[in-house]
Amino acid sequence: MKQPRLRGVIAATATPLHLDFTPDLPRLAMHCRALLDNGCDAINLLGTTGEATAFSVAQRLAVMRSIGEAGLPLDRFMVGTGVCALEDTVKLTLAAAELGFAGALVLPPFFYLDVPADGLIAHIDEIVRRAAHPKLAIYLYHIPQNTGVPWPLPVVSELRRKHPEVLAGLKDSAGDLAYSRAVAKEIPGFDVFPSSEASLGNANADGFAGCISATTNLTAPCAQAAWSAQGSEAGAAAVRKAGELRGLIAKYPLVASVKSALAAVYNDAEWSRVALPLRPLSSEQSVALAEAVRERISQP
Repeated sequence: MKQPRLRGVIAATATPLHLDFTPDLPRLAMHCRALLDNGCDAINLLGTTGEATAFSVAQRLAVMRSIGEAGLPLDRFMVGTGVCALEDTVKLTLAAAELGFAGALVLPPFFYLDVPADGLIAHIDEIVRRAAHPKLAIYLYHIPQNTGVPWPLPVVSELRRKHPEVLAGLKDSAGDLAYSRAVAKEIPGFDVFPSSEASLGNANADGFAGCISATTNLTAPCAQAAWSAQGSEAGAAAVRKAGELRGLIAKYPLVASVKSALAAVYNDAEWSRVALPLRPLSSEQSVALAEAVRERISQP
């Protein structure tokens, strides 16, 4: 039996870290629970904001298992499973299905550039074949500014044609709403998630299933208001507030900025630690961001 389809406001959660840069599982569970209780319909675990590429396969599996062990609803979680090695991607993707995650978010193979279309298609074909499971649901992760390898629309369309029961949707982190709209229009019933809360104000009209955003770690309540009240002045005001918070975060490197803001919100400096080779914000930057975020969150 397939998991329920994901919809609405989805936070690309940050991953808190111990001093040795391993995932802090209790803090992560606490944060995920807070997100689900305060506006998020679902959570994207182990994505770019979650610094997934800094972790080993064993560490990622431990994070995945910990979410279920914490009693969190795995049918409200999408988890990043795409890595460079095919076998590791298969292992993580199959584990996502076996554990009961609502979906596996799969990057394209991202070391060699100029990957041909038939290579991308064959890559997903093999993942589907090897990770076969009744609950398998794959979401393609389009973030070419990081990977150097896009998911071209003809490739996405062909994969959906070949695997209609498995290929569930796409997360577009390129910031190109024209691309997102084109995918949604070309492939009816395919769940497209842009990466900005700004898309929520007109999501239904554009054919989007919601958004998956790094800044929803901070904007979840107003993002939910924007999603739930599309076409209204209240919805438009919520989009503006989310955009203002997003703008504050965007003044600094994204992952460090999100984690610094969470450190301020939780009054917990442990949240500011980032995985190598990333570096945290400076003390001056952290103070300035904390003051700005707290001030904006407190305003209507």
